[in-house]
Amino acid sequence: MKHSLVRTAAALVGSAILTLGAIAPAKAYTFDETEINQDRVIAIAQPGGLTGYQLLIVEQVTDRRQCWSESGSNPVVVNPLLATFDFTGICGRATDSNGFSIRMAGTDLALKYSLSVQSIDGNVLLIGTSIDPNVQPIIIGRTNGDTNGFMKITLDPAWRLAKRAYQGKVLGHFYFTSSQPAPGETGNTGGNTGGNTGGNTGGNTGGNTFGDIATDIYASEIKEAVALGFVAGFAQDNTFRPQLAVTREQLVSLVLESLKGIQGANITFPSNVSIRPYSDVDSTRWSAGKVQFARDNKIVSGYKDGTFKPTQPVTRAELMAVLRRASEFGLSARGMQPNLVGKEPPKTFSDTQNHWAAAIITQMSAYCGVASSLNEVGTRFAPDDSAKRNYAAAATLRMLKCVKAQ
Repeated sequence: MKHSLVRTAAALVGSAILTLGAIAPAKAYTFDETEINQDRVIAIAQPGGLTGYQLLIVEQVTDRRQCWSESGSNPVVVNPLLATFDFTGICGRATDSNGFSIRMAGTDLALKYSLSVQSIDGNVLLIGTSIDPNVQPIIIGRTNGDTNGFMKITLDPAWRLAKRAYQGKVLGHFYFTSSQPAPGETGNTGGNTGGNTGGNTGGNTGGNTFGDIATDIYASEIKEAVALGFVAGFAQDNTFRPQLAVTREQLVSLVLESLKGIQGANITFPSNVSIRPYSDVDSTRWSAGKVQFARDNKIVSGYKDGTFKPTQPVTRAELMAVLRRASEFGLSARGMQPNLVGKEPPKTFSDTQNHWAAAIITQMSAYCGVASSLNEVGTRFAPDDSAKRNYAAAATLRMLKCVKAQ
């Protein structure tokens, strides 16, 4: 069994098929990050390497074949199924520092920290080590046990996996990312305090002219939204990054900040949350107070298993569901019945008929055109596509105007 596992590990490391592009971290400050679905990516302690284990990241890109399976607990044993078929276009894989690095508080630390997997006292830890010998190592995750094989690395609560992005383009490089600054680092203050997009919590550049929205279909609405103060750009390079996907917690921030503009809304967030609003939203997380407010006021809801999945990208359909609830909240705040009155004929989309959100999307299309075709052309709404910053800002602006006008 042990020799079989070693051969499998060697195959994974030595395979000539690479689906993850590598990019040299020459100027770390030029890179951004974009959120990914945490359920479709896994960090694995793989047998081999100088410390007995090395790091492997696998991503489920498409659903044609399963890339890995899990069994057991403490530790969770992983079967890397991608070793048994040509995984090109199906699974993503990263096995060295070209494929992954650490990012903390918006700062790319690829040149300052290295990652290693080490077996310590019956546990296997994922550790970030600074090039400065005076800086204490950072524990990022652990397997919660040790066994002779591939094991799942469970990230500590402050950490998640994301992708590197450059000028709005998502790259193959993975980040182990945290909103907390690294020891001795002040972090990047240009964006949202919880990531790279969302509400107006420190990222406003002081103006609304961004170099990357000149040809964007939503440029005028983005500028108006920024001027109203519920969404912001990125001060470090004066960009808006319109094509970045919006996560669930970032949408909560954006929408609640917009609702502050409604007289009578009385939106306040607790600076300290005593308990987790959801099992996977720690009370110390940057978004905890906003998520709790949105939950308590029925603007968002979690999943049946008690989670909220704060870093999961929001689909366009989910965006509409949240904006409908936000509209109802806004109307109630104005002392009105929470009934959305259509301002224009509803649109007929070619791809929503059998979708769970079909009625919501149709309703929101009549509500000041909050729901509109993908990139404002054709008849597709693309309900399951991720909601990008440009459309999220524009749709939220339309919602806000409609609530104020009703």
